[in-house]
Amino acid sequence: MAKEVVHEFTLDTLGWDPYVTPVDLDSATPQQLEALKVTPSNRKISAYVLVLAQEAEALAERTPLFNDIMYSEGGLSRGGRELGALAASIVNRCVYCASVHANRFIANDKLPEIIEEIYARGVKADLPEKYQAIFDFGVELTANPDKVGVYQFYHLREVGLSDLEILDLIHAVAIFGWANRLMHTLGEPVRGG
Repeated sequence: MAKEVVHEFTLDTLGWDPYVTPVDLDSATPQQLEALKVTPSNRKISAYVLVLAQEAEALAERTPLFNDIMYSEGGLSRGGRELGALAASIVNRCVYCASVHANRFIANDKLPEIIEEIYARGVKADLPEKYQAIFDFGVELTANPDKVGVYQFYHLREVGLSDLEILDLIHAVAIFGWANRLMHTLGEPVRGG
């Protein structure tokens, strides 16, 4: 089956085809392998990460940062982080990332109707109050970072987020604003193949 480039938001599991040649594990440098943390039993690494490994020093910094932002204990819930990442991906039209984060949000919060509403109405989605505040903040921070300030922080606190949860949300949105732009320039989302 031929690969089909995907342009619309979906819950389908997508692949990502790079424009840049990914690192070949069999000929990777020791620095690249260290950045990838490759062991003989752990060779399934995404094409995206293999492309990032072309710059091993940057990847070695990015991976622990990403893991801390998305998987650290305490602070904002995993679903909240995924919703923030999804908001950035919707604004940036990163179909691949949106699919990943929408599915992870559903797996964590068990609310597919939130994703259905976001996919139906985009940044104008009408969500329950706390989810709306998180989503709107992610949209605003991505689309208009210079306009985010006291009002948005006040609103997040009003729906019950602590300062640590707000910081976690800022980090999740920010790292996916960056990741979305890299994914767009380094490859494209695909189905099949």
